[in-house]
Amino acid sequence: MNADTTPPGPAIRSYVAVAGSPIYVVSGGTGATGELLARTVLAQFRVQAPIHIVANISTAEEIHAVVESAEGAGGCILHTLVNKRLRALLIERAAARGIYAFDLAGSLIDHLSKELGQEPLGVPGLYRQQQIAYFRRVEAIEFTVAHDDGKHTDGLLNADIIIVGPSRCGKTPLSMYLSMLGWKVANVPIVPYVEPPAELKEVDQRRIVALQIAPAQLMAHRKWRQQNMGTEEGLYTDRAGIVEELREYNHFVYRSGFSTLDVTDKPIESSGDEVVQMIAARLPVARES
Repeated sequence: MNADTTPPGPAIRSYVAVAGSPIYVVSGGTGATGELLARTVLAQFRVQAPIHIVANISTAEEIHAVVESAEGAGGCILHTLVNKRLRALLIERAAARGIYAFDLAGSLIDHLSKELGQEPLGVPGLYRQQQIAYFRRVEAIEFTVAHDDGKHTDGLLNADIIIVGPSRCGKTPLSMYLSMLGWKVANVPIVPYVEPPAELKEVDQRRIVALQIAPAQLMAHRKWRQQNMGTEEGLYTDRAGIVEELREYNHFVYRSGFSTLDVTDKPIESSGDEVVQMIAARLPVARES
């Protein structure tokens, strides 16, 4: 086969260490599992070996190429191939060239196939695909924590939902509940005599939900916080002051055209479900289910 028709070899990601023959980690996916094992074992030795990650293997030509590379470098192969045909080919080719090939997945796959009475799917990357929802949830929680209580308002454009409301009306617990469902939430306090962040006018207004709460309940929440912090009473917990604050807040919400949700005497789960319904109704493609 001449140079013009030779298929390109697999992409190899290398980690050069101190000494020793190279270890080729071969995978139909990212190679993370094999790399972790190789590094775990190498940590037991003072002299290290180079690790070459050969990921996303999907063709026989790529198998031939990595075997030739390992033979030329005097290395060994550690593989996690779940595709039965490619795994068998790699084992056969490595044995023919006298290369040590360690099969991390094959024995377990064969055992489970017999135990479960099923043929394996043989599709690489399935575990990671199954974990996508988990990774999205973690990302949503991290975003929500970073954008709690008006922090990092420059990131409001990246939020799925924006919760606004007066201090102690329950913005943070509601935001965290929604983030556990996979929503990226930012919450912004509306404080008397403090101009709301300009970014609130720049975001998609359909993503904003303004919380409303009865004065008596808001006062109870604030007094509880005040007692736990040991601070003196003032307008923050004064009933007349709270009534006036809520009046100004409601005017602001009305002028801004925000949708509202009354959270008075309402469990977080109920409030969260209502918020999700509101957002989903306005933005049906706002978030994949």
